[in-house]
Amino acid sequence: MSVPDYMQCAEDHQTLLVVVQPVGIVSEENFFRIYKRISSVSQISVRDSQRVLYIRYRHHYPPENNEWGDFQTHRKVVGLITITDCFSAKDWPQTFEKFHVQKELYGSTLYDSRLLVFGLQGEIAEQPRTDVAFYPSYEDCATVEKRIEDFIESLFIVLESKRLDRATDKSGDKIPLLCVPFEKKDFVGLDTDSRHYKKRCQGRMRKHVGDLCLQAGMLQDSLVHYHMAVEFLRSVNDFLWLGAALEGLCSASVIYHYPGGTGGKTGARRFQGSSLPAEAANRHRPGAQEVLIDPGALSTNGINPDTSTEIGRAKNCLSPEDIIEKYKEAISCYGKYKNAGVIELEACVKAVRVLAIQKRSMEASEFLQNAVYINLRQLSEEERIQRYSILSELYELIGFHRKSAFFKRVAAMQCVAPSIAEPGWRACYKLLLETLPGYSLSLDPQDFNKGTHRGWAAVQMRLLHELVYASRRMGNPALSVRHLSFLLQTMLDFLSDQEKKDVTQSLENYTSKCPGTMERITLPDGLTLPVALTKLPIVRCVKLLSLPASLRPQKMKSLLGQSVSAKSPFIYSPITVHSRGEERSGKIDFQWVQGDVCEVQLMVYNPMPFELRVENMGLLTSGVEFESLPAALSLPAESGLYPVTLVGVPQTTGTITVNGYHTTVFGVFSDCFLDNLPGVKTGGSTVEVIPALPRLQISTSLPRSAHSLQPSSGDEVSTNVSVQLYNGETQHLVVKLENIGMEPLEKLEVTSKILTTKEKLYGDFLSWRLEETLAQFPLQPGKVATLTVCIKVKLDFSCQENLLQDLSDDGISVSGFPLCSPSRQVVRPRADSKPANPAEGSRPGDPGHVKTLEAILNFKYSGGPGHVEGYYRSLALGLHVEVEPSVFFTRVSTLPATSTRQCHLLLDVFNSTEHELTVSARSNEELILHAGECQRMAIQVDKFNFESFPESPEEKGQSANSKQLEEERQEARGLEINSKLGIRWTIPSLKRTGEASVEGLLNQLVLGHLQLAPLLWDVLVDGQPCDHEAAACRVGDPVRLEVRLTNRSPRSVGPFALSVVPFQDHQNGVHNYDLHHAVSFVGSGTFYLDKVPPSGQAACLGALLFLYTGDFFLHVRFHEDSSSKELPPSWFCLPSVHVRALEAQA
Repeated sequence: MSVPDYMQCAEDHQTLLVVVQPVGIVSEENFFRIYKRISSVSQISVRDSQRVLYIRYRHHYPPENNEWGDFQTHRKVVGLITITDCFSAKDWPQTFEKFHVQKELYGSTLYDSRLLVFGLQGEIAEQPRTDVAFYPSYEDCATVEKRIEDFIESLFIVLESKRLDRATDKSGDKIPLLCVPFEKKDFVGLDTDSRHYKKRCQGRMRKHVGDLCLQAGMLQDSLVHYHMAVEFLRSVNDFLWLGAALEGLCSASVIYHYPGGTGGKTGARRFQGSSLPAEAANRHRPGAQEVLIDPGALSTNGINPDTSTEIGRAKNCLSPEDIIEKYKEAISCYGKYKNAGVIELEACVKAVRVLAIQKRSMEASEFLQNAVYINLRQLSEEERIQRYSILSELYELIGFHRKSAFFKRVAAMQCVAPSIAEPGWRACYKLLLETLPGYSLSLDPQDFNKGTHRGWAAVQMRLLHELVYASRRMGNPALSVRHLSFLLQTMLDFLSDQEKKDVTQSLENYTSKCPGTMERITLPDGLTLPVALTKLPIVRCVKLLSLPASLRPQKMKSLLGQSVSAKSPFIYSPITVHSRGEERSGKIDFQWVQGDVCEVQLMVYNPMPFELRVENMGLLTSGVEFESLPAALSLPAESGLYPVTLVGVPQTTGTITVNGYHTTVFGVFSDCFLDNLPGVKTGGSTVEVIPALPRLQISTSLPRSAHSLQPSSGDEVSTNVSVQLYNGETQHLVVKLENIGMEPLEKLEVTSKILTTKEKLYGDFLSWRLEETLAQFPLQPGKVATLTVCIKVKLDFSCQENLLQDLSDDGISVSGFPLCSPSRQVVRPRADSKPANPAEGSRPGDPGHVKTLEAILNFKYSGGPGHVEGYYRSLALGLHVEVEPSVFFTRVSTLPATSTRQCHLLLDVFNSTEHELTVSARSNEELILHAGECQRMAIQVDKFNFESFPESPEEKGQSANSKQLEEERQEARGLEINSKLGIRWTIPSLKRTGEASVEGLLNQLVLGHLQLAPLLWDVLVDGQPCDHEAAACRVGDPVRLEVRLTNRSPRSVGPFALSVVPFQDHQNGVHNYDLHHAVSFVGSGTFYLDKVPPSGQAACLGALLFLYTGDFFLHVRFHEDSSSKELPPSWFCLPSVHVRALEAQA
């Protein structure tokens, strides 16, 4: 026997072999349709008996194997079923002749045969025949199964008759010698009358009868015959047939112990109708009781057919352990014969299947190892492939997965052996796929993200390379690209630097002819093979970026504010906040805008030892129509974490989810999803897309600033401009507003914010008129509007803080003004605060110090669909102003003027610039100052009408709010004074001009001198005011003198008593009051004023007579009484009266 049947199992020994073959030309589809129906009748119960007959069908069986039918009867073809097509009566004779020719192949062993004819109708088909069945078509053949059952019953009748003939053979010693094909020549010339020869014949015949009993469903009878055959054959050293008897004994015992079968699905199907446990099944099997035999009851020529008398001596059925021992012995006997290799191999396979059920894997592996080394004849390539495949399946059956994979791979390599004219690359590829589980290799890339690597990486890489080569040779380049991509993705950590270069070079060569895609490729075993190169590059972090501050949408606040939930009566609830946190776990708290470019940042690195070029890298999104703008990048070899920004534009509104990204690396297009990336950090991948908003771009007339402002609120400033101004200078900033978006700009709001500064600012730093700009709205896309912003810097013009302290007389005189001690006030700086070295300019109080002002202009704008939804954008313009000092007022003082309603403000002006400048006040001449020069300027001003009250004792303990109110009053007074003065400076060489403010210079004392007193005193000489120039009179003529009082205070004042004292000033510091001989009063020299109500007036009259010519001064003094003591002295400021007495007219 030359062709092994690797699918054999122990229970096949009880089956009858029936061959089903086509006659003539029959389509494969029709043949196997009928073959499937025929093979479904695999067992039938024998009538009037508890025995069951089992059938084994084969559609192909080598005739040379049939020659071993006497050795083991289950190898004998006892039935033949042929299937043919015949559509006309004239073809029938030829068809029937072919049927007879087919029968002759197995004629010596056939019990019976059948011919199934399809398509023939008429007279021939109506003739009753036992060996031929006619059917109109393959669809109309309902009785096929019944015909087969009848056919099997006929086989049983023949089988039973043969069994009875052999078992009851009484022909004396003439028992024929059964032989295998290769033995016939060895027995020529033997002594047939020897005792040795007769025992050999008896042993072989008993073994043969045991086979027939087993096939006939008489299990216990077969065990008896096998035992006796073993004894006879062992005694004559007939090892080949001894092995067969032992194997038959093992098969019968296996059938007894394992009624479910050992052949896997086939065996299980055989008993699928039985739900009884093994013990119950055994009890109901015919002859299932333990049978003991008496050797003496057996005659030399035969065996007593009545086995009931043999009970009680020995146990026939082998135990599970003995089964394996007997298999070993049988295989050992077979091994003594070179021509019995196929029998030995099949016995090993049967033993392995039994051991697999017994879960004795190590012993099973020993049988398989023996099967590997059994030397058969020169096998064909197809037989070798089959042998290695079966070995692989058997190793898989006993749990030796890697060994199974090894033989499966050997079978695959055998498919493409050099000796094969047409290599079967497709079969090779299919077998290689089947080896993957044995090497712990999965084609699902996700399995490689689960913990540590499983299996031997070197073997796995070799196998993947073979898959790549096999898929290429079988003409599927897309599959080879997919496998090579898989190798690079999953085995990257195990590849050396040179291997990485080689694999990537091969991948580029493959993809140049067939680009790698993400299309689903279905493998022969039904698995799909998706591969995404997520490690080229490796992504560690994915972060969705908010829009830039200038484009970030903001929601207009509702009346209740954003923190109040409409579903809760509470202003704050920690439960609500917690639930919101859960809702936002995957959603980001900022928004993207429809039509605007949005960014996602990836932190990537290149694990390759060479530069990695990534092409066509873009985002994968869902939920919103999204236009991804692909990027290309080049990463250096083995780079560290490298930021990559991917951009895109949402085209519609809603909620968008960033699912991952796509890349093209080495010609392979990959969709990489975040859920499949291990170790990737993401702060959320879902964001809301709001309706479109306009985009505003601003440009200014000022240069950009190198100083980037950082407001405390954390807002970003998109544009920074800078300007250098002198203190007091005004600059106009022209801001161009351009709508660069696709939506009209409908709303605009401008606000300003001065950043924290230590400098005191006077007046409005920034001012603008928005009405002119809004008149150009709505601003269509591409249009430009302008806004003019006035920058006015007005810092403190004093040289140092707390500059003005003390009021004293320092003797400074100004030409043209008469000075008198009681009316002269000078405010001098503190000695300890004067700069030691003004040229240093390093301290904040020094003249040369440059001060900095920073402010932010906020443009809130909206329009389009986003405005309807209540969103706006905010654009910030940062303004950096460097303020250089222009002029300083180092000293300020006041002098009384000739009129009580006026005074002189004296200012010491210091030019702190490097240029010549001029200083001018309203209605005054210009004062020219060289660089670093200080000069005094005097400005005559009208006193100011301030509301001032005397400080009562209760007001000394005023609160902080009252102090702040007083400071605001003082600032308002300073602003009024400064506006009246109108002091300006000009630098002619630079053509720059500005304002010089005295707001920070005037303390309470100076303000008191600049304020109109609540009591206004006027002195009239002959009815004419004498504030400005001397009054002229004649010697000897009486001069009428009138003192008037206007009460501007809110209460009544008086009465008052005044005295007029004349004196002469000799201009040398000596005043002469002894003028009784020169000046005479007409009447009393004391004047009396009655009580004056608020807003009332009073006057007192008198007269003087000058006796000599000259210049006389009149000093009005108040008598100290209760009325005058309770009022402050500054309320009694009367002008000095200058009278010039001239010669009397002749």
